[in-house]
Amino acid sequence: MLDIGFVAEPVGFDALVLPVHPGDRQAASDAPAVELLPGQFPVPDDLRAEATALLPAVEHSGAAGVAHVSVAPSREPVRLVLVGVGDGDEAGWRAAGAALARSGATERTVAVALPPDAGPAVVRGLAEGLWLASYRFRLPGSDDAAPSGGRVMLAVAGTEAYVDALRTARVTAEMTCFARDLTNMPSSVKSPAWFADQVVTAADRLIVAHQPGGGPDGESAGGPDGVAGGLTVTVREPAELAAAGFGGILAVGGGSASPPRLVELDWHPEDARTHVVLVGKGITFDTGGLSIKPRDAMKLMRKDMGGAAAVIAAALGAAALRLPVRVTALAPLAENMVSGSAFRPGDVIRHYGGRTSESTNSDAEGRLVLADALAYAVDRLAPDVLIDLATLTGANAVALGARTGALYSENHELAESVLGAGAAAGEHAWRMPLPSDYVEYLASEIADLHSSPAKGAGSVIAALYLREFTGELRDRWLHVDMSAPSWTSKDDAELVKGATGWGVRTLLRWLADR
Repeated sequence: MLDIGFVAEPVGFDALVLPVHPGDRQAASDAPAVELLPGQFPVPDDLRAEATALLPAVEHSGAAGVAHVSVAPSREPVRLVLVGVGDGDEAGWRAAGAALARSGATERTVAVALPPDAGPAVVRGLAEGLWLASYRFRLPGSDDAAPSGGRVMLAVAGTEAYVDALRTARVTAEMTCFARDLTNMPSSVKSPAWFADQVVTAADRLIVAHQPGGGPDGESAGGPDGVAGGLTVTVREPAELAAAGFGGILAVGGGSASPPRLVELDWHPEDARTHVVLVGKGITFDTGGLSIKPRDAMKLMRKDMGGAAAVIAAALGAAALRLPVRVTALAPLAENMVSGSAFRPGDVIRHYGGRTSESTNSDAEGRLVLADALAYAVDRLAPDVLIDLATLTGANAVALGARTGALYSENHELAESVLGAGAAAGEHAWRMPLPSDYVEYLASEIADLHSSPAKGAGSVIAALYLREFTGELRDRWLHVDMSAPSWTSKDDAELVKGATGWGVRTLLRWLADR
């Protein structure tokens, strides 16, 4: 990852970044007066004069994420970067960081002149934008080596107020990029077993990094109360799933030559007073099964495990940050394929705990594996809060577009807290209804529930179906259909074309607030 740190004075660098904001509106014009923000250290008069003259010349608006690079080989620094921070809130600085990452300046040594009133949120936003927009996916063994990158140093008078913010930003970005890597990986590699192995490896690395001698210079990265004793991974294979009655996972994975798995990742610190279970849909590839998808709808189905990637990464992030809350992530993993052993439209599936579902559409498979995991969480883990994330329906995009998740919960306080965390993190969701008059659509003549009634309101019906497996946790359950925002077709601010890692930043913010 890009090297980001602190420096006492912004001198001796290849590039100097000066933040710009719209300023106060001029009395005689509707156009905003674009201004340079003052730095914690004085900028040389000639540089400030040059930058001030450049603003109107390049028609810089000061809007968040607008960047202009001025190059003068005879000048020190050679590059002068004017980057807009908008209102100067965390989102504005995140956009500024993303713009800086794409400006080319970060290939060298860069100093950023932070304003005197910069709080921790400024550092967190700027760093997250830099790291997230610098992300590149590379296949294992690829000759396309990752760029070495440069150094970005934040010029501040003292670092004490900012160290924790930078550390939190780094962990958040690392875990978001881990979720992106998992989701971007082609399904020719990404079997359920491969995914489970990645979780085990990531947890092992985190444990080693937080043991004495595991951090930089032989220090313990986690201190005396590191993660080693509080982080565990359990992987259930088909025989164990069958013995325990995970019928939904087994049915969906039954048509594939790559058998299903259930991964349980548990962060359990000694000082935890709250237990949160996170469940994520983990369909490593979705053909639609016997209800097969058309080719165009199948091409990106490697992303159908984006929910599992997000909850696993969030649990690992909670451990890396040593948050004092117990977090258990459940990732039911299966590949929905076409074969003689695939489950059929019209089959009745017995889930963990004994409830049955009639499934008349094998392309509505995600809710079947989630039902198993939710029922298991209620029965065996008894958490205080139960949250699931799933790339569940195309109806999410129809209702809310490409950047917004559909959030469902009967608990107003829980819903508002997650929506607030998402807004602060830059991951937006919209609360959707759970209308009681739609529950009758779930009725089946041959099973307890009909999992995929073709009655319209696809995202809503899927949420109502999942709610049936939350038992006594119904009033402490929250579901997010995040199919649309899990992927972007173009670079956009801190998002890089491909998997977005959507949900990791929201969950880590929310867990920290617990």
